[in-house]
Parts: sequence; C-alpha cells; structure tokens
Amino acid sequence: MKNKSRNFLFAAFVIMLSGWSQNSAAQNSNSEEFYQGIEFKMAKVQEPKIPNNTVNIKDFGAVNGGYVLNTKAFADAIDAVSQKGGGKVIIPPGIWLTGPIILKSNLELHAERGALIKFSTDKSLYPLVETSFEGLNTWRCISPLYGKNLENVAFTGNGVWDGSGEVWRQVKKAKLTESQWKKFVASGGVLNESKTSWYPSEVFMKASVGADQNVRLDLKTKEDFEKIHDFLRPVLVSIQNSKRVLFDGPVFQNSPAWNIHPLMVEDLIVRNVTVRNPWFSQNGDGLDVESCKNVIVENSSFDVGDDAICIKSGKDKDGRDRAVPCENLIIRNNIVYHGHGGVTVGSEMSSGVKNMHVSNCSFIGTDVGLRFKSNRGRGGVVENIFISDIFMTDIPSQAISFNLYYGGKSIAETLEEGGTPVENKMVPVDEKTPQFKNISMKNITIAGAQQAVFLQGLPEMNLENISISNLLAKADKGVTIVDATGIKISDAKFDIKESNVFDIYNVKNSSLKNVEINSTSPKAVTINGAASENIDLTSSNLSKKTFIGEKVPKKAVKL
Repeated sequence: MKNKSRNFLFAAFVIMLSGWSQNSAAQNSNSEEFYQGIEFKMAKVQEPKIPNNTVNIKDFGAVNGGYVLNTKAFADAIDAVSQKGGGKVIIPPGIWLTGPIILKSNLELHAERGALIKFSTDKSLYPLVETSFEGLNTWRCISPLYGKNLENVAFTGNGVWDGSGEVWRQVKKAKLTESQWKKFVASGGVLNESKTSWYPSEVFMKASVGADQNVRLDLKTKEDFEKIHDFLRPVLVSIQNSKRVLFDGPVFQNSPAWNIHPLMVEDLIVRNVTVRNPWFSQNGDGLDVESCKNVIVENSSFDVGDDAICIKSGKDKDGRDRAVPCENLIIRNNIVYHGHGGVTVGSEMSSGVKNMHVSNCSFIGTDVGLRFKSNRGRGGVVENIFISDIFMTDIPSQAISFNLYYGGKSIAETLEEGGTPVENKMVPVDEKTPQFKNISMKNITIAGAQQAVFLQGLPEMNLENISISNLLAKADKGVTIVDATGIKISDAKFDIKESNVFDIYNVKNSSLKNVEINSTSPKAVTINGAASENIDLTSSNLSKKTFIGEKVPKKAVKL
C-alpha cells in the first residue's frame, strides 16, 4: 500500500509539472476567457497605457561597467519621455550602477536581456521618506525603485534589477557555510557578543534592539530616525497609491528587505517575472501585495529568504485605520522554491483580505506551502479564498498552515523551539480580533512534508468554514485542528508515519468524509477539548481505532 501511494504521488507530481508548462502562456487580462473559473466577480484588470516614445539611457551619458554612477542618466532619460507625456526608457545590455530611481506616470522601464541594473551600496544616496513597512506607518530609506501617486507604470524586458542587499541585511552565522561567514566578517561590519550574527554596522546592531519586526515604534520624528539611518533598509521596489502597474519579464533580486512591494495599487499585474533572494536573507520576501485591488500574479517563479507571494493589508491600528483591504486577486501558474511560505496571507492583514483565487501552483522545498497567519491585536477578516490544484513536494514543515498565534518566526524555527503552542485561554472579542473564514481548498497533492495540515484558530474566534477536498498527502504527521468550527475534510488519502493521524481539540460542527488512512498505528483519530461537539466521522472508512478524550461527551462524535 505504501509503495503504491508513493508511486501515485510521484506520478501526480510529474503530471502537474507537465500541465504547468503547457498552461504557462499568459492570456490577455482583458479577455473573457481569462476570468473563466474565477469564483467571484471582479473587474477586468487594466494594463498600463504607455505613449509611443522611446529613449535609451546611453543617449544621456550612461556608462557601462558597474563603476560609474548613472543616477543622473536614468533621471534625465525618464524626464525626457515624461516631457512628451510618457514613454519607454530602454536599458541596453551592460552593467549599470545607479542610485535610487524615482518613477513617474506613463513610464515603461525596459531592461533588455543582458542588462544588469545594480543599485549603489552607498547608503547616503537613500534619503528617508515617510512610508509603510511591515504594515506600520514609519520612516524608511527610500527604495531603489520608488514611486507614489502614479498611473501607468511598467517594468518589462528580461534584464536583472539587483538591490545590493548584502550590505543592508543582518546575517545569522547558522545560515551560512564557513566560507560564506568568513567572507561577511572580512567585509567589515560588526559581530554581536556571541559572534553568531553579523551586522552591517554598529548603528544597525544597536538599533535592532527593541524593534518590532524591523520597525522602531519608540521613535517619532524624522530626526530620531536619521540617527539609525543604516538600520532602515528599504524594499527593492516600492509603488504606492497608484493605478495600472505592470511587472512583465525581468528578474528582481537581492533586495535589502522585501523585494517587490505594491501598496494600495489598483490594477496590478505581475507575470513572467523571476524573484530571487539568498535563502538566508532576513525579511527577504518575494512579492508583498498590500491593500491592493484587482490583482493578477501568474507565470512567475520565486526563490527567496522569507514568504514568496504574500498578501497583506496593514498591521494592527495602523492597518485598521487605513481600512483598505486586499481584494480581487488571481494567483496562478507560479512556482515557489525556497521560501517561508508559498502563498501566504498575513500576518499583517488588519484591513482584511477577500476574494482570492489561487490555482495551479507548485511549491518545491518551500518551508510551508499554503500559509495563513495572524495574531491577537491585528483585527481584520480574511474570507472568500478559493484554492485549487496545488502541488507540493519536500515541505520541511507544514504543507497547509493556519496559525493565529504567529510570533514573527518561520514555522521551521518555531518547530525547532518546541512547536506551536496549543492555547485555550479565551479573551474578549473586539476590533483587534482577527477572523479567517470561508476558505476552500481542493485538488491538493502533498508529496512529502513534516506535517500535512495544521489548523489553529482562537478560542474566542474559531477558524470557520474551512473545507479541504480531494487531498493526497504523504507526511510524517497528519492533521491538527484546534479551535475551529465547520471544518470539512473529504475525499482524502493520507500516508502518515506517526501513529495519530488526526488530532482534534475544541472543534465543532465538522466532518471527515471518505477519508482513507494508511498509518502505522491503531490510533487514527484523537478528539479532545470540552468545547468539541458535533464531529461526524461516520462516512469515513477509518480502518484504525478512534480515540475520544475523557472531556468529550460521547454524543459529540458520530462514529
């Protein structure tokens, strides 16, 4: 039985890869066919309209080689097309060193294949600007690619945009090889007292103490932040409060913090891009779509140091005050390699996330495949999420994860420290209480994981109406469900190493239907918690014995 399951999983994964390549060609986002199969109504996503004017940065004095600063050449080229109402700026093959590039409306930056745009490591070139980072209103160094209040912006071509992130980030010794560590130490910077972390400077190291996810909440004025300028590493691409933004073709890599960060953008398209960061890069997210409306992310690949495709809408009070949800998203035909999460919602989701379609995505060696995270204090509602045809292999932690006790660490780090806590202390519900509900997942293949499914809500606000169907899972551990209502798992096959396949705690109005378990132990299901009630196991062919805790009334479970 086990060999057959493994062979079936492998065959399914091969078929998936074949299907992905056959369907990878992008359709026109204005066509009716593009939106077929989307479970909610949304407006057609509009592409930027760029005037037919073209200039080349070489015509404005740009010098190839990576040793001459070309900031003025880029600015002059952008000004030249802007004076004509907009147009295309061509970056030809070569190595082009530059400081920050300020974007304008009606602008296409076309990096031809062979072009490498390398941003300067001189931090004095990056002045502070008021912005949002980690979902909080703060001051930060201006991004290498920065724009605000724009319309019609496009990044095209097959060139490479490199953020020189190595001079901005803290690095942990445990994440490097010996030779890599020696290289960082020899480059300058400082080590902490235990010599386990490298910092770009002493200012950075001291400023990181007491920071909330890289944001200093105790500082108020620009002058306060100027004193820790070196600590305020920017995202590589920051586009805020804008309309019709397109990323199509280039490579974006080596960012100081997050890689691509669209914030409050309406009509956003990210397709055919490659997003890369070193796997050890702190907060090295791939794409953070925050408080955006009408979004397409497709046919792209991610290999990053933190979450890959991340959906956000602000953090805590700053996010709730913003009151701009992330809504109407189509995410499909993407591949994620290394990353803390393949497709992630949260943890900054205080304005809410709704109407999201995710399909035909592959997660290969990703820390977590589908990752939902939040914490008390956030507020916000995540709802109407539709996920299908997801293929995962070699997941080192949880393939599907809902964690409402997120504390800022990756799941792998949390597991190393003893696992995610199971808490049942109820607190009052208010505007700070996050909620996740009405989420559908179907046609999911998990070919190897530390745990197949982990669903943990809050006792005062359960996960609600989560359905998982047509699931094929091979993992060390099975399914944990804590503080949840309306969980439905159907038409599922589990090949699980550990003895207990289902661990259910304080779960209500839920069912397992047509579930087949291949486990090494006679204890297939454990149910505990005084709040557990109305759990239906009658239609599952559970070949192993079910265990019910002493606090659970016998009538609460239908066997």
